[in-house]
Amino acid sequence: MLAALHGADAAFEAAIAEDPDFALAHLGRARVHQLNMEGAAARAKAARARELAATASPRERRHIEIIASVIEGQAKKAATAAEQHLMEYPRDAQILSLLLGAFGLYAFSGRADHDAARLAVCERYAADYGDDWWFLTYLGWSKTEAGDVVSGRAITERGYALKPENAGAAHAVAHALFEQGDGREGRAFLSAWLPANDRTSFLQGHLAWHLALIDLEDGDADAALDIYERHIKPADRPYPPLNIYTDTASLLWRLSLAGKTGLEPHWKDVAAYGDGYFARAGAHFADVHHALVAATTRGDALQARLAEMEARHADGKLAPGSAAIGLGRGIAAFAAGDHNEAVRILAPLMPELVRIGGSHAQRELWEDTFIVACLRAGQGKQATALISDRLHRRPSRRDLAWSQEAARQ
Repeated sequence: MLAALHGADAAFEAAIAEDPDFALAHLGRARVHQLNMEGAAARAKAARARELAATASPRERRHIEIIASVIEGQAKKAATAAEQHLMEYPRDAQILSLLLGAFGLYAFSGRADHDAARLAVCERYAADYGDDWWFLTYLGWSKTEAGDVVSGRAITERGYALKPENAGAAHAVAHALFEQGDGREGRAFLSAWLPANDRTSFLQGHLAWHLALIDLEDGDADAALDIYERHIKPADRPYPPLNIYTDTASLLWRLSLAGKTGLEPHWKDVAAYGDGYFARAGAHFADVHHALVAATTRGDALQARLAEMEARHADGKLAPGSAAIGLGRGIAAFAAGDHNEAVRILAPLMPELVRIGGSHAQRELWEDTFIVACLRAGQGKQATALISDRLHRRPSRRDLAWSQEAARQ
């Protein structure tokens, strides 16, 4: 599980068969069910783990309660309990892992400081882990996302060298190269790692997504679409549904921004996939990507989803708050060709993007949309500060071209 490799489900099933009363095996299997959006099975296994926890150790009982809370959708409770648990059991890596990553409890908390929080908790327990292959990967990735890319890359590469088949480490290396604007090295790294580790990881499709981003940066939309068709589109992919849905929707939207046409069949496939796994508002990162799909295929579906999100926000259940709803409205205006309205809606939301979670690379989609809306509306100067900030962070031929176009307006 920590290396994002296939096989955890079978390993937990084998452990349960060997010892049916081993509570943590039931709990681990529940977590895999949850990642695969198998909600009923996840809750049943978590409930069974709780039943068996009476004879478990104090550490195991708390471990079970924290992950069961995640499975039951009690994210705030789980995060608080995890922080307390780690003070006593810092090397309970599965609990620490819940807080980390682009889809972790911190990232999806709605906090504007989740990058800093993730780095702080890693640094707090660095001495407890030392040269642990998993921990170094996440310490390095956390530094990268918090803006310390040089140090982050060096630490990530130390972890990668200890376990090169670790897909989490390959993912962290890809992010470091992305943040440094090193597309050439990123292409070389991913083009070697992906075939060498074919069918081993549930991050395989997402790593292919990173490779497609490099093609888009190079202006080769056809190559990016080819990667989408061969490795990413939702056709019996053995990856977590949230990865599949967000990767497919975001890459198709980026292809559209790059001027690629004829994507309608792909959008319909993604819409059908989303109807199966994310039919109602709930997972806000899926919801903001649903806006991309619905705005392109069925505007009425977008309005319905935004209404559901409004209701969740009123009940205090929408972690990023109104910003997530505003992004949906901005996307709707952009898709309708009302670029002035898209600029008006999206401009104040750019500083709030961090609240939706995910990584910098994932959130840039909305920045890209805002920039293109400004250019199409003849308001390029509105985007100059954002483009300048991005170019200050890393070199980008695409951003440089946008900067030059904005300067001419």
